Amino acid sequence: MASRLVVLYRDHLPYNSATIEELADTVYCTEDELPLLLPGADALLAWWPMSRAVAAAWPDDPEKAPRWVHVAAAGVDPFLFPALVEDEGVALTNSRGVYDQPIAEYVLALILALAKDLPGTWEHQRRHDWRPRDSERIGGRTVLVWGTGAIGRATARLLRAAGMRVSGAGRTARADDADFGTVHGPATLRGALAEAHYVVLAAPLTPDTRGMVDASVLASMRPGARLVNVGRGALVDEEALVAHLAEGKLAGAALDVFRREPLPAGSPLWDMPGVIVSPHTAGEVTSWRADLADLFLDNLRRRLADRPLRNLVDKRRGYVPAPPPGSDGG
Repeated sequence: MASRLVVLYRDHLPYNSATIEELADTVYCTEDELPLLLPGADALLAWWPMSRAVAAAWPDDPEKAPRWVHVAAAGVDPFLFPALVEDEGVALTNSRGVYDQPIAEYVLALILALAKDLPGTWEHQRRHDWRPRDSERIGGRTVLVWGTGAIGRATARLLRAAGMRVSGAGRTARADDADFGTVHGPATLRGALAEAHYVVLAAPLTPDTRGMVDASVLASMRPGARLVNVGRGALVDEEALVAHLAEGKLAGAALDVFRREPLPAGSPLWDMPGVIVSPHTAGEVTSWRADLADLFLDNLRRRLADRPLRNLVDKRRGYVPAPPPGSDGG
């Protein structure tokens, strides 16, 4: 039972805070206040999920550390520090499911914007320049979705419905996947990269995936292909990406996440032709904050009723494993 809940926030609180307060002794704090308020808490809601302050504020005494941490985001990489990961008594949950369809829709929008050169159209409009030109079709184009979790699967389904030829890339190769058809493992990944017109990154950031798209991977991509990243910025070697774009080896990129955020004003990515930069907003639709709050409240009620928590993260892997069919914790 959550005797004391600490809510780490920055700009706003969950809309259902009053209901949460009825269920738990709730304390709200900023990053600066966290070291004082976290020790002795039973649970932590990281409502500001990008914070790096939790690791520094984590109590040295395991008996004073929270037993449950819920992250109001899909990615949990800021929370995979040793003291939390190695303490088997600490449950870590995330907001898997909230962002799946919104991000899938955003990926489709980005691919269409690249194929139809919508940034160019808007620039010509700004200049009052009437310039008819051809655009590309996406139907029949090949897309490799790198990351086979819930977001990757929602993306694959939507892109397939739009007429694209979809495959996946993950840790384990398999055929006849319900959403991807073929999932490529390490042995066939380079061949899949060489065939794909679009490569979509939807993987979590873990020690295994950090920097996975390096210069050699970019060199393996089809000439004129495009990269879409809605996973994490640190998946990509940005310097290598800039070089491949500048040399014309890739036709473009649509990037929603970056190694440093906000993206520094001096980054060449801002002004490169064929590059779309968005400020980590792929999953932020009008209902996203309410959906996050509702998911946490459901998990809080589950914890108080001693029921399985939703979205229990495998802390060693850094993500939520696919739940068994019909499980209560899905």
